Amino acid sequence: MMKKFIAILLLALPTWALALTPVEGKDYTRLANPTPALSNGLIEVREFFWYGCPHCYTLEPHVAAWLKTNPAGVKFERSPAALNSVWEANARGYYVAESLGLVEKTHGPLFAAIQVDKQRLFSQKSLAKFYAGFGVKEANFNGLYNSFTVSAKVAQSRNLAVRYQLSGVPAIVVNGKYLVPGESARTIEVVKALVAQEQAKKK
Repeated sequence: MMKKFIAILLLALPTWALALTPVEGKDYTRLANPTPALSNGLIEVREFFWYGCPHCYTLEPHVAAWLKTNPAGVKFERSPAALNSVWEANARGYYVAESLGLVEKTHGPLFAAIQVDKQRLFSQKSLAKFYAGFGVKEANFNGLYNSFTVSAKVAQSRNLAVRYQLSGVPAIVVNGKYLVPGESARTIEVVKALVAQEQAKKK
């Protein structure tokens, strides 16, 4: 009876819960040009995204849930992809918000405004109006939008995307070595497994 119960329980589990060891070539890709992550001994997890990407929006709750657990020994970084001029506008808006300490307040609402409310917030003008709703004066936003600091961060994000040979988003890079695609809870399980793998190498 107990064996039958266990068998039923296992069948009820999602497939990702049974596969704790990620498979290279299926769950992730080993980067051809790995980049040492300068994170003071922490394992860097970098998420590349675009606010106009529905798959990124689907992944976001899974990322948020994982971050709420305060994963030990991990430095999480967001990199808004700037692979074209439309994406770059959102990347610049993100870094303006970051410079003002507003990312945690605006990240989710901007995703929802675009993906749920279908607002077309893909230009400097439209983004200035959006961030004005969070207390950012349009003149201040516009002044920061093309600033040296924001431009440098956009360039860094673009250069990393090229180095990692990103063809789309969402994409999560673990410790500058592994590229994990996907938008499901399994994606985060793969990330967690790769983080544990990298941490084990340091012991």
